[in-house]
Amino acid sequence: MSDILSRIDGDEAFRREQFPCCQDRIFLSHAAVTTLPKVAVDAMNDFNTSTSTGELDYSEVLLPRMNRVRASAAKLIECGEDEIALLGPTSLGLSLVANGIDWKPGDEIITYLDDYPANVYPWKHLEEFGVKVVLLQPEEVGRITPELVEKAITPNTRLLALASNHFLAGYRLDVEAVSELARSRDILFCLDAIQTVGAFPTLAKHVDFLCADSHKWMLGPMTAGIFYVKKERMEDLRPSLVGAWNVKCPDFIADETVDFEPGGRRYEPGVLNAQGLLGMEASMDLLTSVGIEVVAERLRMLQGQLISGLTMLGYEVIGPKEGDAVSGITSCTDRERPDDMAKTYRTLLDQGIVPSFRHDREGVPYLRFSPHFYNTFSDIDRTLEALRLARA
Repeated sequence: MSDILSRIDGDEAFRREQFPCCQDRIFLSHAAVTTLPKVAVDAMNDFNTSTSTGELDYSEVLLPRMNRVRASAAKLIECGEDEIALLGPTSLGLSLVANGIDWKPGDEIITYLDDYPANVYPWKHLEEFGVKVVLLQPEEVGRITPELVEKAITPNTRLLALASNHFLAGYRLDVEAVSELARSRDILFCLDAIQTVGAFPTLAKHVDFLCADSHKWMLGPMTAGIFYVKKERMEDLRPSLVGAWNVKCPDFIADETVDFEPGGRRYEPGVLNAQGLLGMEASMDLLTSVGIEVVAERLRMLQGQLISGLTMLGYEVIGPKEGDAVSGITSCTDRERPDDMAKTYRTLLDQGIVPSFRHDREGVPYLRFSPHFYNTFSDIDRTLEALRLARA
């Protein structure tokens, strides 16, 4: 166990100081929009204060700071710093992939209609240009297996556009196995990784493109994120957004030719969300200091506690219960009393317990619990007790 995690479990005052939401809430909704740790807030406040009292120099201050953020992101997903573009939200990166490839009529993209819409609409939009979108049909919602993907591949498959983790059912994709399928057939692989980066090891080496905003498991602010493009694929993915930041213009004077900046910067058309990215950097550094494997193991333990307790209370838990597909997401419903789910959700909120409330395509309501590493086993006990009383 990391030193930080040991202190979180043994020093409640420290936990509440470093994660201010713990002062009055049990926050279990990191798969939605996270609350910010103190380090992220401090980083953003320091930047805002400094820019309120002096001029922000582009070349001497801003660019080196942003390169430092790239380094932290590269460490988190284990890639080259020059393969990182600092863009959020996730849908922006996915759209850059959709709009930057030279598609031919008849090209096929494999994706999943019941993924989060940000990873559906950029691909569906290409149908008007003659691209065929092949939709996976798993037996259980969110359970995308390598075998299912392999069956959908044809000689026309150009891209796999998949999520690293299903946002409702919590099934985690076997990214490495899918990567082997793609590479053996010279198929591009784009990963919507927002539901695993910061929670489980998510390695860039397995994919060609990766997108993740920081406002979920990375414990960062909204509209600060990472967009990874494998160096070997940069010539295949033309920048579809062009501006003064990603095109070389010495002394801020436009040239007659468009010469893109090297590396990931070629996908950043304008000035960046600097304060947000510095908050993201602080949170990423916090996570890597804890250790992503340590975070992942903590989430597995919290999920196991949740599943056991929810099952004993009579809830139906969907998604994986054990094995490599488990994640930090646990969703449950009561099919006999579905109308009670919204009431139970409001009851939890009234008691300072914050899950998410979601529905599937058929309209079935779910409580979705997504704790992070700083949540304690006591948090889960208190949540389960509140659910028990709500069902009494």
